[in-house]
This record gives sequence, C-alpha cells and structure tokens, in this order.
Amino acid sequence: MSLTAEQIQKYQQDGYLVLRDFFTAGDAETLRARAKELLETLDVDKHPKTKFKTGEKDDNSRDEYFLDSGDKVRFFFEEGALNADNTLKVEKTKAINKIGHALHELEPAFKEFSTRQRVKDVIKSIGYKEPRILQSMLIFKQPEIGGVVPPHQDSTFLYTEPLSAMGLWFALEDCTPTNGCMYFVPGSHKTVPVYKRFVRKPSGDGTTFINLTDEQVVEPAEDQYVCEPTPVGCVVLIHGSVLHKSSHNASDKSRWIYTFHTIEGKAKYPADNWLQPTEAMPFTRLY
Repeated sequence: MSLTAEQIQKYQQDGYLVLRDFFTAGDAETLRARAKELLETLDVDKHPKTKFKTGEKDDNSRDEYFLDSGDKVRFFFEEGALNADNTLKVEKTKAINKIGHALHELEPAFKEFSTRQRVKDVIKSIGYKEPRILQSMLIFKQPEIGGVVPPHQDSTFLYTEPLSAMGLWFALEDCTPTNGCMYFVPGSHKTVPVYKRFVRKPSGDGTTFINLTDEQVVEPAEDQYVCEPTPVGCVVLIHGSVLHKSSHNASDKSRWIYTFHTIEGKAKYPADNWLQPTEAMPFTRLY
C-alpha cells in the first residue's frame, strides 16, 4: 500500500499522518491475544518493578533492566500501579505501562505484522532507502491509572545525523479523548528544532538529557495541540521531530497500541544513544 501524493504532502506538511483501516480487526485481535498471554506470563515476584515515565525525570533512567532491553522483551509498570513498598495496587495484567523493546524480532506475531509488504510500501513512500527498525513496544494506557505522556519529539530519544526517526503507531483498541488518544502540533517538525538528546552517561551509570543548542526553545502553547482519535485499525505515521503527547486515562477502558520506530540505515547513529544494537541483534533491516 503505497501512499498517494496527497497523503505524502499531508505527512510532510503536518509531521504526522493517520491512515484508517490499515489493518483488520482480526489483526488487532491476534496481537491483543498475544499481548494478554505475555502479561499473564509475567512473574511479578521476580520482576525489579521498573516503572516507565516519558520525561526529564525517568524513574527507569539508571536501571539496567531498562537500558539492556533493546534486544529483549521486558515489562515496565505504570507509575500508579505500585504502592510505596512496590506491591501492586491492581492485578498484574492491568499494572503494566509497556512491553519492549524487541517484540518485532522476538515475537513471531509482531515480527510478521511489522514486516508486511504494506508496511514496507508506506515507509518507502516516505522516502526511506534502507530503513531499520530499532525498537518496538506494546503500550497499554491502563484504565484509571494510565499516565500522562508529556510533549516530546521522538528524535530526542532516537537521534540520528541527519535526523531520520519515524514512528508507526497502531491502534489495537479505539483510542479516544477519554482513554488517552494522542495530540499533535501540526507542522511543529518544521518550527521546533530537536533541541536535546537522551543519552547514556559517559560514566556508564545511567542516562541524561543533553542540550543541542544554547538558545531558549519556545514550545507551542497548549491550544495548538490537535486531538487525533484513532479507531482500531488505524496507523499513525509520526515524524521524529513533531511534538506530540497523550493525556491521563481516567476512563474505565484501556488504550492498547503497538508501535515501532524506524530510522534511515545510512544515517549516523551515535554510540551514546540510550538504545544500542547488539551483536546478537543488530537493528532490523526492512528492505
């Protein structure tokens, strides 16, 4: 499924593109079923209770469980799922924020889904020559405790020179304003530079953000964000420089999605990026 000229123009103009009915309800059910199996297999007693939060104060930023997850399938808890003593407030299947970051390689259902020809055709339409998948995630946005994802640019976390990151975000459930759908600032990939990077510290004892400019960057006001509800079957193409966010899930319905990110294989990938390929699992070449 190659993109039309109008769709490509829309992506280039806004920095994101919603494609409806990109995959079937049956596809979504297959991936949800495997996700449920993974959640059921989690041994809570043996887990380090690593929480996940996107932002400048990540609880997981010094955690080897997080840093070494690039070639594994690992589980990260919602902030609101744990008591002060790390016991669960909710059942384990409703306590996980996300599973990552190598589903596209280690889980057959997700590998098949991520490497379908229609996925490759869309990525090729955007202009990628040698795309590499470098991470994949199930993100659950659990009922009532699913946390806020603050405004961010994906290239902050998946930096290349030149910038080349793009996310593909697949709605496995209906994503609505009440359960935490995404919001974007259209065109912000052109007006707001990627001004920081999330990197491993030279000392090796965790991660930090480093600034890419000495100038103050003014981010868009709240009223510039556009709400993008996405029914099951949608994929959203997300430019690595576009500002986006999602709100707290205060509803009684979950918001399950699958996502992976791709970069241009010919771009320079810095050795201090938080996510690094391994000899056993280099980044996945799509074509």
